[in-house]
Amino acid sequence: MSLVRRCSRTACGRPAVATLTYVYADSTAVLGPLATYAEPHCYDLCAEHSERLTAPRGWEVVRLSDGSAPSRPSGDDLEALANAVREAARPPGRAAEAGGSGRGQNGGPGTGETRRGHLRVLRSPDS
Repeated sequence: MSLVRRCSRTACGRPAVATLTYVYADSTAVLGPLATYAEPHCYDLCAEHSERLTAPRGWEVVRLSDGSAPSRPSGDDLEALANAVREAARPPGRAAEAGGSGRGQNGGPGTGETRRGHLRVLRSPDS
């Protein structure tokens, strides 16, 4: 007996990656991540068949994403990462000019806190 579940489509022997469930009361076909175990009224589909899935006229297809899959970074995420790398690569003298002079958040005397943009660097109490 094989431990890999196969696609439910006729003549397709590819491994299943998604589970299709019909909700007849709502006229909805729900396609989500592969269920933990095979259920009698659900259909396991391979990647190709899950991508090409269509529902009958008047029905809605709901595609649930797999939370374990890595999400793609947005442009804002990449820009923030690039800015953080540039800031970390600055020489110590230029970082003090750009970020702060060791004064507190409100411009008061030094509290061991250096402000750089929206980030703060806190000094360790041991140092």
